[in-house]
Amino acid sequence: VQLQASGGGLVQAGDSLRISCAASGRTGTYDMGWFRQAPGKEREFVAAINWSGTTTRYSDSVKGRFTISRDDAKNTVYLQMNSLKPEDTAVYYCAARLLGSSRILDDVSSYKNWGQGTLVTVSS
Repeated sequence: VQLQASGGGLVQAGDSLRISCAASGRTGTYDMGWFRQAPGKEREFVAAINWSGTTTRYSDSVKGRFTISRDDAKNTVYLQMNSLKPEDTAVYYCAARLLGSSRILDDVSSYKNWGQGTLVTVSS
């Protein structure tokens, strides 16, 4: 499955933004995740949702502010980001892995399909 992230942009601290990840094929058998990479830093896990949508996981830094969701009818995964902070500034990547790849949703090495990323910039 090929992935394309979109919806990034420049926002102010405290604003909300929703980014999307559209897949070229059916997503119903894939766990989906969002990761981000800030300048000079390593890529880090942000959020993930399992193939059935029954389980989600978030990094501590975004828990309570971000929400991941999926619409398999549209083959799209979303990341709703609220109360954005300057430290959320990064390129956000969506990723997919076949169900059963790992029991740990935030295992970055288990994700084999990656999108090109969308830049989110939060000004203070």
